[in-house]
Amino acid sequence: VRARCSLAEIAPWLPAAAGAHLRSGAEQARRFARYPGAVELAAEVGRAAAFDLSLVAPNLPPFACPPGRDEMQYLREVVEAGATARYGPRGGPPAAHMQPEHFARAWPTIDRELRIIADLGFAGYFLVVWDLVQFCKRNGIFCQGRGSAANSAVCYALGVTNADAVSLGLLFERFLSPERDGPPDIDIDIESDRREEVIQYVYDKHGRHHTAQVANVITYRSRSAIRDMAKALGYSPGQQDAFAKQIDGWGNLAEAAAEGGVPEPVLEMARQIEDAPRHLGIHSGGMVICDRPVIEVCPVEWGRMDRRSVLQWDKDDCARVGLVKFDLLGLGMLSALRYAIELVHEHRGYQIDLATIPQEDAVYEMLCRADTVGVFQIESRAQMATLPRLQPRTFYDLVVEIALIRPGPIQGGSVHPYIRRRNGQEPVTYLHPLLENSLAKTLGVPLFQEQLMQMAIDVAGFTPAESDELRQAMGAKRSAARMEALRERLFAGMQERGITDETAEQIFVKMKAFASYGFPESHSVSFAYLVYASAWIKYHEPAAFCAALIKAQPMGFWSPHTLVQDARRHDVTVRPPDLNASLAAPTLEDGGASVRLGLASVRGIGLPLAEQIEAARRADGPYRTPEDLVRRIPVLTQTQLESLATAGVFGECFGLDRRRALWAAGAVAQSRPGRLPGVVTGSRPPRLPGLTPVEESIADLWATGVSPDGHPTRFVREELERLGVTTAAGLTRAPLDRRVMVAGVVTHRQRPMTAQGTTFLSLEDETGLMNIVVSKGCWTRHRVVARTATALLVRGSLERVGEGEHLVVNVVAETLEPLPLAAAMPSRDFR
Repeated sequence: VRARCSLAEIAPWLPAAAGAHLRSGAEQARRFARYPGAVELAAEVGRAAAFDLSLVAPNLPPFACPPGRDEMQYLREVVEAGATARYGPRGGPPAAHMQPEHFARAWPTIDRELRIIADLGFAGYFLVVWDLVQFCKRNGIFCQGRGSAANSAVCYALGVTNADAVSLGLLFERFLSPERDGPPDIDIDIESDRREEVIQYVYDKHGRHHTAQVANVITYRSRSAIRDMAKALGYSPGQQDAFAKQIDGWGNLAEAAAEGGVPEPVLEMARQIEDAPRHLGIHSGGMVICDRPVIEVCPVEWGRMDRRSVLQWDKDDCARVGLVKFDLLGLGMLSALRYAIELVHEHRGYQIDLATIPQEDAVYEMLCRADTVGVFQIESRAQMATLPRLQPRTFYDLVVEIALIRPGPIQGGSVHPYIRRRNGQEPVTYLHPLLENSLAKTLGVPLFQEQLMQMAIDVAGFTPAESDELRQAMGAKRSAARMEALRERLFAGMQERGITDETAEQIFVKMKAFASYGFPESHSVSFAYLVYASAWIKYHEPAAFCAALIKAQPMGFWSPHTLVQDARRHDVTVRPPDLNASLAAPTLEDGGASVRLGLASVRGIGLPLAEQIEAARRADGPYRTPEDLVRRIPVLTQTQLESLATAGVFGECFGLDRRRALWAAGAVAQSRPGRLPGVVTGSRPPRLPGLTPVEESIADLWATGVSPDGHPTRFVREELERLGVTTAAGLTRAPLDRRVMVAGVVTHRQRPMTAQGTTFLSLEDETGLMNIVVSKGCWTRHRVVARTATALLVRGSLERVGEGEHLVVNVVAETLEPLPLAAAMPSRDFR
C-alpha cells in the first residue's frame, strides 16, 4: 500500500533485510532473554531521554498596539468602543434595542470578563481574532463567530459574534474560566468562497515562518480500506471499484462479508487497517501563530494547495504542545447570503441588512409547514419532519429546533418529551424545584450544555468555574479520579440543599448522560441567526435565493436540480444558460422574478473559463456565431463546445436547436484566430430532427445537472397513473387505511446512528418530495435495489401527523422496485 503497487511489483521497495520491522515489547524481551537487564536498561535510557513537549510551548507574537498601550489596555479600549455601540454608553442610556434589566447587567459582565482575560493573559488572543474580523469587514467578507465564543459579552462587543450573551443569559465560564489550562476556542465562520483571502491575510500579517495550517490525519474507512487492499493483492481497478461498491455509505464490512461479494483476504486485511492513518490532509481551517519560527516547534511542509504551508501534526497534537490554534471555517451559507443580497440590490433595487431583518409571522408560518428546502440547518429530512410538530413562532424556537435534531438529544430521549410539552400534551415537571431555574426555558427537558452547568450551580452550589470543570469531566476520556472527586462535591452540595439520595442520584444520572451529548446553546444561537436570515430571503426573494444557492455550490443538503424544482413550485421561472444572456454565475431576469443559469454550470466549463467568456462579451459585444466564440476564446476544446451545445446555450441567441448546434460545434472547433474566418467546412448544419422533451431533459441533466422544465417522472406519469401511483402532492389526501404506491427519483439515502438500522430515503417527483422509511428487514430484502437504483417504485403504508399545511407525511416501505427512467441524477447518499 505504501508503494502504491501490488505484491507482484513490490520487490524494488522491500528493505534489504527481512527483519527490518518494529517489534513488540514481548518480542524484544524474548529476543534479549540471554542478556539479563538489557531491556530494562533500554527502558531506563528511554525514560531519561524523554522530552516534555510543554517545555517548547510557544506564545502568540506580540500584537501591534498603538504607541503607549499594551495589549490589555488596547483590548479594553476596543471593547469599550464596541460595547458602547452595542449596549449603550457606560452609565446609560441603553441602546434602543436593549431592555433596561439587560443593560444593568451588561457593563458589569464586560468588566468581569475583562478581569478574567487579564488574569489569564489572553488579551493578545482576543486582539488577533478581532483583527481577523476587522479584515473581513473592511473587505466585505461575511463572517460570524460561533461555538462557545457566543457566551462572551466581550466577543459580542468586539463584533466577533452576533449573539448577545447578556440578554440570552449565557454562561461565560462555558467559554473561558479561571481554571482553564489553555486559550479559549473561537471558531470563525467565513463565507467559503472568500475564506482563502483571510487565510492568506494571516500568512501575510504574521509571516510565513510564524504561521502554518494544522494537518488532519485521514484514516481508513471501509471503502478506502477495501480499495487499497484489493490493489495490493493485485486486483484490477475495475475489480477494486466493484468491491468498494459492495460497501454501504456507513461502511458495513459485515454485510459485505455476508453477501460474499468481496474476496475474504481483501475483507480480512481491510478489517485490520480500518481506522488506521492513511495520509495527511489540511485541516479545514485550523491555523497556528507562533512568536518564533514554527519549524522550531514542529516540522512544516508545503501543502498541495497553492501558498499553503502545513504542520505535520494534527490538531490534538498541536494542542498538547501548546500551539495556539485559530479556526477559520468556510460556511457556504454565508456565501449564498452575500450573493442573494447582491442580486436583490442589483435587480430589485433595495439593500438587505442582515442585522436589521424584521421578525415576521409569515416567515415563521413558512417554517411551520416545513417549506425549508435550501434554508440553513433546517432543510434535512429529520428537521423538515420536526418543524410542523414543533411549530416555531419565535427566534428562540429556532434555537431549540437546531439543537433538538442532533444525535445527542435523540439518544438522550429529549425530542418527544419536549415536543409533547411544547404542544400541551404533557405537563412540565422537574425532578426538584431547584432545577426550574436552569430548565424552565426548555420546559424541563435538558437540551444545552450550559443548562448542565447551571444545574450544578443551582442544586449543588458550584461556582461557574467548577460547573465547567464538571461538564468537562463528565465527557469522554476524562480522569476517573477527577470525576469521582467532583461527584462527591456534587452530592455534598445537593445534600446541603435538602435533595434526597434517590432524587440526587436521578439528577446525577441525567447530568452524566446529558454531558456527553448536550449541544452548546451559544452554538445554536449563532446558527439561528443564519437560519432566520436564509428563511427570510427565501420567503421574500425566492428567485434570488435559488440563484444564490446554485452559485454557492457545492453546499447544503439538496442538489441544484431539487433547488430549481422547489423554486418553480414558488412561481420562479428558471431558464437554461444562454451564450449572450448568461453571466458566468446564475443571475436574475425580469426585474428579479426569474433565474438565468450561468455558463459555469455547464459540464466541463468551470468558473474561470465562464468568466473569460463573459469578459470577452462585455469587451467586444455579443457573440455572433459559434465560430465567433471559438475565435475569441481559442482555449475552448471541441469537448467543451459540445457540452455548451448540449446545454442549449446557442438556442436563444443563434436560433440553433441542440442537434444542429452539436453538428456545428464539431466543425467550428477547427477555427482559430490564426486562420481565415468563415472557411470552416460543415459549420452550417443540415435539417435535423429536433429533440423530444424527454431528450431535452436528458441533455439538460447531463450538461448542467438541472432540468428546469422536465422532471424525469413527468414523462412517465401516464404509465405511473395506470399503475395506481400516488404523487407527492396526492399523499396529503390519500386514505390512510390502504396501501399506497409512490415513485420518484432518489435524492438522498440516510441511516443515522440513532435510527437502529432504519434507512430513510427521499424521493422526488414533479409535484414535490416524499419521505420513505425503510426498516432494517426491508432494506435487507431489497438491498441491491435500495442501494443502487437511481429511481424507485415503492409500495407501503401511509403515515400522517398533524393537519393542514402542518402535515408530516411518511411512507413506510414494504417493497422496493427499480423505476426505469430515461434521465436520472446521482443521489446524495449518507451525508
